[in-house]
Amino acid sequence: MAEYGRIIGIDVGTKWVGLARTDLLRTVANPIDTYHVEVVFDELEKLLETEQVQKLVVGWPLTPDGGHGRAIKMVEKFITKLRLHFPEIEIEKIDERYTSKEAVAAMVEAGVPKMKRRDGNRVNRAAAAIILQKYLEQSDE
Repeated sequence: MAEYGRIIGIDVGTKWVGLARTDLLRTVANPIDTYHVEVVFDELEKLLETEQVQKLVVGWPLTPDGGHGRAIKMVEKFITKLRLHFPEIEIEKIDERYTSKEAVAAMVEAGVPKMKRRDGNRVNRAAAAIILQKYLEQSDE
């Protein structure tokens, strides 16, 4: 029998965090929204209270050659804070290289006007969905 419950995808930025979620069967990822880093934990708490969330998947910002860049420390701190706030939820990392470029390309393909594609919030939530979709495709969820 299939296990039900959502997975939340997280694209961490310096000021903004994009969130996405799967359907209950964990087959498709959809963007939720983008939140300022100061309120994202409140928003995650609301999600965890109202949704059947089983796992959080955080984009891991490797450099193009697969190394650790400056952004890794920021995401490590974010994950540490996630573990403190939500100790009962499993947290996984997934390589997020090129997800922002893929998000912009997807918006171009969908016909989103150029001015709207420049909106970082739109890119962050689309990148969160791409991170989560990649996770679904690479795992046996």
